[in-house]
Amino acid sequence: MKSNIENFINILKEEVVPAEGCTEPIAIAYVAAKAKEILNEEIQRVLIRVSGNIIKNVKSVVVPNSGGMVGIETSAVMGIIAGESKKDLMVISDITKEQMIEVQTFLKNKEIIVEHVPTDVKLYICITLYSKKHCSLVEIKHLHTNITRIERNKRVILDRPCNDMDFNSSLENREQLSIKNIYEAAKNVDIQLIEPLFDTVINLNSKIAYEGLEGKYGVNIGQLICSNIKKGIYGDDVRNRAAAFASAGSDARMSGCALPVMTTSGSGNQGMTASLPLIKYAKIVNIPKEKLLRALFFSHLATVHVKTNIGRLSAYCGVICAASAVAGALAFINDENLEVVSHSIANLLGDVSGIICDGAKSSCAMKIATTITASFDSYLLASQGRHLNAGDGIVGRDIEITLQNIGRLAGEGMHTTDEVIIDIMSKNPKS
Repeated sequence: MKSNIENFINILKEEVVPAEGCTEPIAIAYVAAKAKEILNEEIQRVLIRVSGNIIKNVKSVVVPNSGGMVGIETSAVMGIIAGESKKDLMVISDITKEQMIEVQTFLKNKEIIVEHVPTDVKLYICITLYSKKHCSLVEIKHLHTNITRIERNKRVILDRPCNDMDFNSSLENREQLSIKNIYEAAKNVDIQLIEPLFDTVINLNSKIAYEGLEGKYGVNIGQLICSNIKKGIYGDDVRNRAAAFASAGSDARMSGCALPVMTTSGSGNQGMTASLPLIKYAKIVNIPKEKLLRALFFSHLATVHVKTNIGRLSAYCGVICAASAVAGALAFINDENLEVVSHSIANLLGDVSGIICDGAKSSCAMKIATTITASFDSYLLASQGRHLNAGDGIVGRDIEITLQNIGRLAGEGMHTTDEVIIDIMSKNPKS
């Protein structure tokens, strides 16, 4: 148990990290910033080569501090002009209005080429910068800051081996991750070991949720739910309040709000989904803080576990992974046994696994609202002994087999789905 807990805490430190803005455009800014640092000369031309899933997740989401701008070119140039790669996913957090004027000038006057790379690596970015006489190249694979290659004038500075077929190859060992092991670790972990991390999660993710409830962002689904609670159209209950709180954070983030969030599995939406419903639930029903922290520990690790079977980017909506973890965490926080926790997760996955990922944008918040509502239903059904059975579609004879089935569905089953989505989006210009 002690070795599992140590391993799990290392995984959390690796996965639950701060980011400003949607992680795919920020990853482009990060790579561009690093390439600029390597070249260290005035740039004349930019070549950006990316996988289809990067195109999908950057097309429609607003880059923070950009004044409402979107796109691969915008993200890269912001990284070139103002990026600091040492800040990782906070790389453009300090960009100024004056620097944004430089960004717009660069976009108008410099040659920028974007190429779609036909690769099985879902998360792939390679940026080459050219000055009059020299060039630099920086490449990442699988993870948003996982630099696998650096070149200057085609001389290799860094060449880090990376298994293109295994998106977990550069990560902390995940072999001990299972719902059973996560459940037991959440029960027994020394609270002082996890309190600093999850205090930050509570603080940062709550701030952007309140911002989404108060400001005008995207479709404002979180705000809409709350306003219709006041009108009596929706019930004033913990399920609706939790769905509104979680989706409001995504409303703000997808529309360019510059407040940072704590991500999970490389995604701010997953980080908010895994945390905000539990934070709101604990506040409404007066759950002690220690119990909330343990539930957050469970929720984030369970999200990572589900995503480990799927990969960073997929046609399978990542919010479903986090929502299934929330269903299990709701059971956990209410002192249910492992069987109820497992059935809660399987109920959710058997319910909403058809939701696709068609890029980062305003509808992500709607998907969060939908899946969090389903999380409560899934837990409450399981708590009454009602659950989907083995052989009911993708549900297996135990939770780990169900998660393996989800991995197959997202990988083998939705490969063509991803290609079709990317093709549709490439032919459907942003209005």
